[in-house]
Parts: sequence; C-alpha cells; structure tokens
Amino acid sequence: MIKTIIIDDEPLARQIIKEYLSSFPEIHVIQECNDGFEGIKAITQHQPDLVFLDIQMPKINGFEMLELLDKVPPIIFTTAFDEYAVKAFETHAVDYLLKPFAKERFDRAMHKWMGQHKQSFENEKTPNWIETISQQPDQQQRVVVKLGNKVKIIPIQEIHYFEADDDYVKIQTQEGGFLKNKTMQYFEQNLDPKQFVRVHRSFIIQVQQITRIEPYEKESHIAMLKSGARIPVSKSGYPKLKAVLGL
Repeated sequence: MIKTIIIDDEPLARQIIKEYLSSFPEIHVIQECNDGFEGIKAITQHQPDLVFLDIQMPKINGFEMLELLDKVPPIIFTTAFDEYAVKAFETHAVDYLLKPFAKERFDRAMHKWMGQHKQSFENEKTPNWIETISQQPDQQQRVVVKLGNKVKIIPIQEIHYFEADDDYVKIQTQEGGFLKNKTMQYFEQNLDPKQFVRVHRSFIIQVQQITRIEPYEKESHIAMLKSGARIPVSKSGYPKLKAVLGL
C-alpha cells in the first residue's frame, strides 16, 4: 500500500484529488488536512510515501510547513501560485499542479512520481527548493519555528538579533530564544539590510534595537541593545553598521 496525505484548505480541491486518485488503486489517502499545522502532525504520525500540498493556506503556508519537518516526503504541489514560483518548481524538479488542473495533467505528475518512487527515493532537492522559494519577499516578514509539537510564528519586527548556535541559528526576542535550522548566511542574504546587519561572524542585529555603540579591544566594538544585551561588533562589521546608521 502506498500512503498519501492531502493538505489543502479547500474541500473541493481535496475532493478532486481523491477522484483523480481513483485511477491509482494502489494509492490510499490516509488523511486529509485543512492547514499546515494538521499537515505537520499527519506527516510525522503516518510517514506517507507521497503528499499533495497546497501553498497558500491560513495559519502557516506550505513552504513554512515543510521547513518544520525533520524529513520531507516526496511532494506534489497543488497551487494557484504565480509564474515565478512555477519556474522554481521546474528548476528544482519538484512536480506541481497549477490550479485548476485536468485529469491528464494529474496523471502525468503521478507517473513522474511513480517513476521516482521505484528508485530509492531520498528527496535531496526539496530542501534546496524550499530555501529558494523562501527567498521571495512575501516569505520574509516572519520566521516560523517548531517548539516540540507546537509551532510559533515570530514577526520579523519582534526579533532583536540572530546568533549562530552550532548547526542552528538562535532567534532572540523579548519572549526568549528560539532555534531555527537555518544558516547565518541564509538570514544575512534574505533579511532587509536596512533593518538587520551582520555585525559579527556569529551575530545579526536589528538596527532599531541598538541604543549605543561602545569601543572594545582590538578595534572592535560592543553594540548595546534595548534589552540590555551586549553584542560584539567585529572590525569588518563596524563599517557596515555605521553605513546603515548613517554615521
């Protein structure tokens, strides 16, 4: 038995997929989900062989949901997304169904996936694809983190600073620190450079949080934040910070 999960907030869209799947009796829909929160729980519990995933959903979108999974299963995206995203799907060889899609197009996607499924399928391209898509502007206004079985959405303006923490990045807010499985380079490249500056190999700070900058040893400095945090500013980071502050 091949297990699949359908994640889409539109009941009609889920029904169409189920009808189209009737041509593939070896595939069984083990759960339907209305949003990304339900999707995370279902994928973690059932470890499906295939997932049909919408992108634009309430609460958290499809991209954010995938970022929170420890292991990403094979995905067929069902989306009404724009042309830019469609090109990204094609580039990273992740199949997609552009709504509204016909049975013939659905069948092509299924046969493509089944050809991959016969091999030892460990989808290494999907995480790369997720990171590429997450660089779109509308994906940069918040950060989604996983806290045990819960999901927390952190608006970007609430973040005081980012700190490297082994293979993770610690996101510091007034509520405390939260770990995200991303790199400092990723955040440096995708955050608004007028709001966030990488002042040190291990730190990116929100400019609005700075209260003052003090000299430190060996041509380095310390940035004092509203929270009382003291963030080191390296010799190379200081000119970047001065430029943003207009000093």
